[in-house]
Amino acid sequence: MGDPAADASASKPENIATKANTTTSTRVLRGASVLILLQIISRAITFIANQVLLRFLTAQLLGVSTQLEVYYLSVIFFARESLRVAIQRQDSSSFSDTTTTNKSSRQQNNGAQAVVNLGYLAIGLGVPLSFFFGWLYLNSLSTSTLESAPNLIVSLYIYALAAIIELLSEPAFMVMQTRLQFSTRAAAESIATFLRCTITLGSAVYGARHGLSLGVLPFALGQLSYGAGLLLVYLYRGSGLASRENFSLFPKTISSSGQYLHPPTLKLTSSLLSQSVLKHLLTQGDTFLVSILSSPTSQGVYALANNYGGLLARLVFQPIEESSRSYFSRLLSSSSEKQSTKPEVTAYQSLCSLVKSYLFLSLIIISLAPVAAPLLLSLIAGPQWLTSGAGTTLSLYTYYIPLLAINGITEAFVSSVATESEVHRQSAWMAAFSFIFAWAGFITLKVLDMGAPGLVWANGVNMTCRILWCWWFITAWFSKRSVKVDLADVTPSGLGVGAAVVAGSVVRRLAIGTAGVKEVLMGLGKIAGVAVVFLGILAFSERRFFISAFQAIKGRRQG
Repeated sequence: MGDPAADASASKPENIATKANTTTSTRVLRGASVLILLQIISRAITFIANQVLLRFLTAQLLGVSTQLEVYYLSVIFFARESLRVAIQRQDSSSFSDTTTTNKSSRQQNNGAQAVVNLGYLAIGLGVPLSFFFGWLYLNSLSTSTLESAPNLIVSLYIYALAAIIELLSEPAFMVMQTRLQFSTRAAAESIATFLRCTITLGSAVYGARHGLSLGVLPFALGQLSYGAGLLLVYLYRGSGLASRENFSLFPKTISSSGQYLHPPTLKLTSSLLSQSVLKHLLTQGDTFLVSILSSPTSQGVYALANNYGGLLARLVFQPIEESSRSYFSRLLSSSSEKQSTKPEVTAYQSLCSLVKSYLFLSLIIISLAPVAAPLLLSLIAGPQWLTSGAGTTLSLYTYYIPLLAINGITEAFVSSVATESEVHRQSAWMAAFSFIFAWAGFITLKVLDMGAPGLVWANGVNMTCRILWCWWFITAWFSKRSVKVDLADVTPSGLGVGAAVVAGSVVRRLAIGTAGVKEVLMGLGKIAGVAVVFLGILAFSERRFFISAFQAIKGRRQG
């Protein structure tokens, strides 16, 4: 027979809440793992395809394709970003209204239906935005750019269509996301990425073999296939979920008064919209700035360095940032009165672990990557890109990657806990930082004529300002909840930092040649030898942290 006291204890509300919290955390962690694996696979496929494409591209065409991608991302971002964040911030139970039923015998799932209805706002915003941004882009093009980039106008129209098609999948995506259906997202993005790579590469090779000057048209066709792939998978999976949970993928009323939209979420969306505008301007501001102040060739050089340098950010940092935002939102929206451990304490410990892990990775990057990156670029993209200045830009960009990582995780936490007034305050500061970024960019690009490396410096100044503000906000937020924030909780040990300084100095003093493949491989081998010793010292100096992190992950899996 079981122990009655134990049974009673197990059934206490605080234990049930704690168990539910643990289950949610475990699902989010698993979701982050799935997304990271997805990013690795999809980026690997994209990476291989891009290496072949580089053989058919000039720096100027690469710069134009980057501009079209910014146009596409701008439409997508402004149409859906604030909606996605708002839905993540809302408790799913708040969507429900049990006073309405559909005409069938089963009660309509108003929680899911409210999310679907909100998804249609993204489509409604996307259509006019595609025309507006397209008009702005067309009026900004110079005659020389139009002449040097065949099929540019047609490609712009195709990108607009691709954006609208991708937004058509948003209602299904949003409801799947609230159900933590990460496998659906993995399947959709994997299929869509495969289609994009196949179509882009296939059309480029076809044009080259038949002597056709396709320009940036292969990129447009590839993006169109990407949107179509997402839409088909989400419609297929979403229709099955809708049938099981009794809601519709089409807009339907969610209240007895004929209401379609959830007012609290709609209000939060509007408050987040201004912040989203600033965030996108800051995220893509480098591309906007380089388009205004530099030539298409310089744009292509920076685009190449940005694509390679930001690979780690897209593979690892972005999925962790998205999952962390969801994790902190769910953890800190729950009541702390019936839990043995305050959610604020758990959130602080999780945040410190993430930031400290990022700082360990940053030590490795800034000590080894500045020398290794140009060698890898020469080996993968070809030595002709080194002569264009891409190697120097990529080397400098490696110092910028740690700033991207820290900013991503700190802003994810801020967006998870900030109130409406705090969001507006953050927006004001982001606006101030955008002016600092523009000023730094003007100095480095126009006054000092540094080209693409100058843009990396300007981005570094901007990102540092954002990190400092986020850390100030995080410190104040935890202090109000009686949780002390200490930099020592995230700072690597002196031995680890010293090892990074020595490793970086040794690598820079190595005699490394770039004349041929053999010399490049030998240089990478020398760097790898230094890296093995450095990583061993780092693992030893931070053994307690790594052991505790391993035990925590092991405990979650067993739980």
